[in-house]
Amino acid sequence: MFFKQNAEDSQHKAETSQSPPEPAVVPDQRPSESQPESGDIIAFVGEEVTFKGTIRYQGTVRVDGRLEGEIYTDGNLIIGQKAVITAKIHAGTIMSQGKITGEVEAKHRVKLLCPAVFDGTITTPLLSMDEGVMFNGTCNMPNKMERKGRETKLVVSIEEGVKVR
Repeated sequence: MFFKQNAEDSQHKAETSQSPPEPAVVPDQRPSESQPESGDIIAFVGEEVTFKGTIRYQGTVRVDGRLEGEIYTDGNLIIGQKAVITAKIHAGTIMSQGKITGEVEAKHRVKLLCPAVFDGTITTPLLSMDEGVMFNGTCNMPNKMERKGRETKLVVSIEEGVKVR
């Protein structure tokens, strides 16, 4: 749970109380590179949480605890540094600093950020991996014909390009 404290409340507390004001609790912020491409985090699995089962959701979810089972979404999955996941994962975008064991399929991309550990199979059109990531497994990337919108098309035929008047 996150709490916000505005400047007026902090100033009022400082004026009416001899003890120093309590600092506001803010969510763990990562550099912009590790932030999801779209949407705010709609759910959070904390470090002390252990979950077994199937998760289906839309939007962005952050996992910092232990998870065993299956995850299905077209949205984003953010896996924190202390997370341990043993699962079959189907997601739009996956960003991980934690440990994943299993079969991963991402529609858009997978980002493995140091100190991530991965054991299993990844299927994704785009994969990025920081130096220091432990990768034990296989990566399947769709060939050019399967990548939608990525093909290079010949705009002008060769004959038209070399016509001389």
